[in-house]
Amino acid sequence: MNVARKRGALFVIAAPSGAGKTSLVKAVLERDPSLRVSVSHTTRKPRANEISGDHYFFVSVDEFKRLIEAGEFLEHAQVFDNFYGTGRAQVEALRNAGHDVILEIDWQGARQVRAAQPDCHSVFILPPSRRELEARLRNRNTDSDAVIERRLRDCIADMSHFAEFDSVVVNDQFEVAVGQLLEILRGAHTYDPGRAELKPLVAELLA
Repeated sequence: MNVARKRGALFVIAAPSGAGKTSLVKAVLERDPSLRVSVSHTTRKPRANEISGDHYFFVSVDEFKRLIEAGEFLEHAQVFDNFYGTGRAQVEALRNAGHDVILEIDWQGARQVRAAQPDCHSVFILPPSRRELEARLRNRNTDSDAVIERRLRDCIADMSHFAEFDSVVVNDQFEVAVGQLLEILRGAHTYDPGRAELKPLVAELLA
């Protein structure tokens, strides 16, 4: 007797650069190995420790544009000077196999995924303050002051879209944020972007 396999859930997680999204996703994957992350395509150059097919699928701009034309992306966007996209077939295969899937993308991509997959749950990660966000960007020691200033401006623009998401998690105390994200992924709780305690933080971040 064949038992129909339950289709996996889709979670979209977005954040401004420096909010700690990647660290949070890594932590929840360690705590729940049944989760899967869709590997994105990008036109940016790989960093020293990155492997194509593991961290990203690294492709040329021409190849990326070919994939757009072929309708291969569930979402795609330009972030800073590079293109990023989520392969439609990969996400569908994982969900149809019963896996809950996480997409690490930006707000533009999240908007596209919500339109294409209305059953997804979207989560936005906020930093605890503007000062902490800047400190995290500077502590990477990878960018010039001019680039950091541009990133901060872009971060403020990104954060202005937080209310479009189903849940908002503040990455202040890391383990607390991990716990909240796991609650969302397990369907145990949501964190309303309109909740009262967020209002002072949002006012400071977007000022």
